[in-house]
Amino acid sequence: MNLTTTYLGLKLKNPLMPGASPLVDNLDNIKRLEDAGASAIVMHSLFAEQIEGNQVAFDQHNDRWQDNFAEATSFFPSTDGYAMGPEEYLQQIAKIKAATALPVIASLNGTNTGSWIEHAKLIEKAGADALELNTYFLGTSRRLPATALENRVIEITRAVRAAVQIPIAVKLSPFYTSVAHLVGRIEDEKAQGVVLFNRFFQPEINTEELDITPKLDLSTSEDLRLRLRWLGLLRDQVSLSLAASGGVHKPVDIVKALLAGADVVQVVAELLTRGPGRLGELLTGLKEWMEAHEYESVEQMIGALSLRSCADPEAYERGNYLRTLQLWKV
Repeated sequence: MNLTTTYLGLKLKNPLMPGASPLVDNLDNIKRLEDAGASAIVMHSLFAEQIEGNQVAFDQHNDRWQDNFAEATSFFPSTDGYAMGPEEYLQQIAKIKAATALPVIASLNGTNTGSWIEHAKLIEKAGADALELNTYFLGTSRRLPATALENRVIEITRAVRAAVQIPIAVKLSPFYTSVAHLVGRIEDEKAQGVVLFNRFFQPEINTEELDITPKLDLSTSEDLRLRLRWLGLLRDQVSLSLAASGGVHKPVDIVKALLAGADVVQVVAELLTRGPGRLGELLTGLKEWMEAHEYESVEQMIGALSLRSCADPEAYERGNYLRTLQLWKV
């Protein structure tokens, strides 16, 4: 059984890796992930605000999310405990490279072009094998058109592409008028992949304090369905790498993502709640499914149920909407 896959031009031993999270800030956890079978390490994001000197603003933003769920004190410690500054981040890349044989995918998070983009060169020099650009913003002003949001993603991609030679993946949110068109533009800018999708954390209203408060909810397998839809729609339209991120909790979730068209699958919430060793259990489950269904390789699985390959392609499009409405009978 051949589990190998190719992502961002990197030949990986299997399609399963931890996504960007505080879990990979710790070298012991990284070693446990490697032992469990992780094919690569995606680092926690380094924010533009940190690089450009706005550390106070970053700390205030970051500290707001403390203690919002039971595991917060262990997985999301105070800024002093985990929020690496730019120099520490570069050192962490070198440490991971020295401690493991895994490819290291660094992560930069920014909402506009700026001096932070130059840090991509230092990340490359520190030894990162690839770079994930985490674009996380919403258009909240009526004066901001949809094209401006897309152009902002493209400008960031173009600037980073010009700065480094290592492969680039752009992590998107699903909240664009035409995801497929935007991904095509990203491919035109010579990025090697996209990650689908970011999760936007929705605020909560405290009716007693009359305040708006941040609320952190980890994903469930239901969140995967949006990723499956776009993986299936994109797989045959672009040649760049596709990564599924969000909603992967069980081996069958991995299977679904691969069949829809993902080259790799990133796991976060399941590892945060159950520990790095859970990755090995997920990998074993994938192997068992492949054996039971007579798949000899992951390559055979990728895109087997994409839009073009699906016996009922309307299931990805409006026909699915029309039929789904008829499923509920009173």
